[in-house]
Amino acid sequence: MKRHAIYFALALAGAAFTLQAAPLPAMPDPSLPVSHFITQVNADKSITYRLFAPDARRVSIVTGATPDSFVSHDMTKAADGVWTWKSEPMKPNLYEYYFDVDGFRSVDTGSRYQKPQRQVNTSLILVPGSILDDREVAHGDLRTLTYHSKALNAERRLYVWTPPDYSGTGDPLPVLYFYHGFGDSGLSAIDQGRIPQIMDNLLAEGKIKPMLVVVPDTETDIPEAVAENFPPQERRKTFYPLNAQAADKELMQDIIPLIDARFNVRKDADGRALAGLSQGGYQALVSGMNHLESFGWLATFSGVTTTTVPNAGVEAQLKQPDAINKQLRNFTVVVGEKDSVTGKDIAGLKSELEKQQIKFDYHQYPGLNHEMDVWRPAYAEFVQKLFK
Repeated sequence: MKRHAIYFALALAGAAFTLQAAPLPAMPDPSLPVSHFITQVNADKSITYRLFAPDARRVSIVTGATPDSFVSHDMTKAADGVWTWKSEPMKPNLYEYYFDVDGFRSVDTGSRYQKPQRQVNTSLILVPGSILDDREVAHGDLRTLTYHSKALNAERRLYVWTPPDYSGTGDPLPVLYFYHGFGDSGLSAIDQGRIPQIMDNLLAEGKIKPMLVVVPDTETDIPEAVAENFPPQERRKTFYPLNAQAADKELMQDIIPLIDARFNVRKDADGRALAGLSQGGYQALVSGMNHLESFGWLATFSGVTTTTVPNAGVEAQLKQPDAINKQLRNFTVVVGEKDSVTGKDIAGLKSELEKQQIKFDYHQYPGLNHEMDVWRPAYAEFVQKLFK
């Protein structure tokens, strides 16, 4: 037995010597500046996309915000292994893109901005000159709160934007609760949605009232409703209803009490607004209608609605138009003209609101799909209505 053990040990040792490590990837020329290898915005607002991939056979840059708007551009490889493609001058905005490297979808590893998602697969680049910029104005604070949710029995995280010079004293401030969309995270609304920049800039221009903005995580990750466990065709049937019910409990039992306790905020309905985009728009609709007495302002941006995901509480409340019209100071509904994801949902909600004679503001963004180019402007417009 001992002899067999010795032979086995020797065999393993011999195998270890025959195994060879895979070669490491090539490194950029260290004598060149980093700018030679990375994506940059040029003086004329064109964008030069770059990727160092000397062993790749084909690389393209895919631009656009949705599958319907994706455009693939072949990149050109230089002798030093850098692939490039240059865009035309672009309008000021925050743009999404990714690289196709021999059929593999890759983020831009040289970019400081990645799209915050549960599965990160897209990069971002800012062309300056819009409300999305960090301007030379007074800046609010962005706070991260980690808390234990009794409703979910889990440790959770949310983000709170507070206006410049917020000290917790003086008159209580109103609060906007904002929910992000499917597959994203709270940071999606912060980094890609540019909530801090929009709030800073609008406040500096005197276009909004001082307020707090609270961004929870729309996804609850309860065992029966983990987003990644549902194929797209099953989400409306099972995932959205289960997650919305859990998120609603968390909002009412954990999040609002937490904000009320930690910050100097108004606790009346007129001092609370609720909004969200896509799946977050459904969450706003569910919580807003099921707890109508708790909110004075409501918005859904390209939201899923009860047209495709029934909710008894929402449907019952929509049949009480007088109560809604009396309670809500503003009800905003927004969608892109070509929205292929929730266009049917919003059309159904709009029809029901008109049928019930419920007052609401409606805006359809021409030529746009299910994308941030709808939601960022919609957010900026909505916050200018609040608490006035």
